[in-house]
Amino acid sequence: MRIRDLLRCAATLVMACLAAAGAHARVELGAPAGQADITIGCLYPLAGRAAIYGRDSIAAIKLALAELDAEPMRDWRPRLRVIVEDDRSKAAYGVRLASQFIDHDKAQFLCGVVSSGVAQAVSRLSRARKVIFVGTDHASSRLTIEDFHRYYFRVSNDTYTSMAAGAKYLAEQQRERGWKRLAFLGPDYDYGHVMWADLQRSLSTSGANYEVVAQLWPKLYEPDYSAYLTALMRSRPDVIVTGLWGGDFLAFLAQAHSSELLGKMPMANFDAGGNYDVLMALGDQAPPNLVLSARHHNNWPDTPRNRKFMADFFVAEGRYPTYAAEGAYAGILAIARAVGKAGKPFDVEKVVGALEGLCLELPEDPPGFASCIDRETHQIAQAQAIGEVVVDTRFPPARVMLGKWRVYPAEQLRPSLELVRERRRAAGAP
Repeated sequence: MRIRDLLRCAATLVMACLAAAGAHARVELGAPAGQADITIGCLYPLAGRAAIYGRDSIAAIKLALAELDAEPMRDWRPRLRVIVEDDRSKAAYGVRLASQFIDHDKAQFLCGVVSSGVAQAVSRLSRARKVIFVGTDHASSRLTIEDFHRYYFRVSNDTYTSMAAGAKYLAEQQRERGWKRLAFLGPDYDYGHVMWADLQRSLSTSGANYEVVAQLWPKLYEPDYSAYLTALMRSRPDVIVTGLWGGDFLAFLAQAHSSELLGKMPMANFDAGGNYDVLMALGDQAPPNLVLSARHHNNWPDTPRNRKFMADFFVAEGRYPTYAAEGAYAGILAIARAVGKAGKPFDVEKVVGALEGLCLELPEDPPGFASCIDRETHQIAQAQAIGEVVVDTRFPPARVMLGKWRVYPAEQLRPSLELVRERRRAAGAP
């Protein structure tokens, strides 16, 4: 089967993967309602192109709960009840569900969310209701900078982190190979636009000298990219950076292959392009000049922690995960650690204080490093690895993974305090 056909099949599979499995059903995990110390209401898409992220998040939450249960009881540890419902990738519906979690289920935490648009709406509710919201997947840096508030935390890389790493990579490539003309294609909502702004800010301090020849904005879940592919060909960029993710990126790759765009110029996707569903779809005939990264990699870092996470997930689910899994896993661990540290009885302000500066050893952490939540932004600080597609059959059915890594340490990818305050002032934020 040719790569074009593989990509089309994969894009179709992502949209249909949960259609026959009761995708909209409410899922309850952990301790029963009458025995739980803490209730967590999580929102994930469970149907459509993004459904696989919800499915993987549920699986990883189960792993986190099992790991917590297996730990020796040295100190008090809260019994967690986790409820998951489908937010349908719609902001108004997500807010309605979050309100029900708080009012009906008496949830002390909100968690999850894939779409940055949904996350912004839920974050506003979190601030108004003084309920902690732990974001595990969405990535707009606006949430931790301009729209920062006391009750929002994020435990996966954001657009600032990934674009800071991407800018370093592009600057290195310019010095090594030379490029001048840059085109950007991103989804037309907050995530895409903030990503583009973050990339430009980071490029401005990287030493790169370039010309922007195209900025293109397809809508989320766009079915037809032909007009955008034509515009890219006409603009003749030396390099393309895209912010498409999930099923959208798969659909774009399939259509780009048909147009023969792939292979003519390098294409980079620094935030979500290196996800397992994409690599699985590439078969063994990956297009050349594809540079990718993601918020967690199945084969990097090659550490006992990451290998165990992958093995445990595979034993439980019979397959390998997308990056969404590790984010959800981190979210549950962060909540458990912070509540345990704050102690009984539950006090939201004490838990906020426990989350600020909290460090976790996560599967994506390279040796000798732990992910820590920044006190100023409530954004977790993590390393980022960018790679090229290479043959690697250790994670079937994928036949390629990323390799030839360039790794950028967390301390190089954090926004400066001056930049954070500048962006908040410009937005009129307190």
